[in-house]
Amino acid sequence: MTPAPLESAGIQETMMKITLQEVEHVARLARLALSEEEKEQMRSQLDRILGYMEKLNQLDTTTVEPTSHVIPMTNVLREDVLATSLDREEALRNAPDRQEGFFRVPRIIEQ
Repeated sequence: MTPAPLESAGIQETMMKITLQEVEHVARLARLALSEEEKEQMRSQLDRILGYMEKLNQLDTTTVEPTSHVIPMTNVLREDVLATSLDREEALRNAPDRQEGFFRVPRIIEQ
């Protein structure tokens, strides 16, 4: 039987860093209904993720320059250029309902 990738990296699945109560709390926050089997599976997967992160934290990164992205990125936005906008009448031309120069919309919040 081939060991799982995390186990071959020296990470044991028996670490139990996440409790079922924490899984239930996160599931409740995410509005997820998990079966007992799914909770245990999620606990196990989260344990393995945290174990892998713990392994990464052991690496010496003092000489590694912090980056926000793994590949060089440049700003792809256009320059701000002053341009004319629609006048009020043109903007309201196709409005289904308007009142005193404004769009009129149905009330959705009751006071």
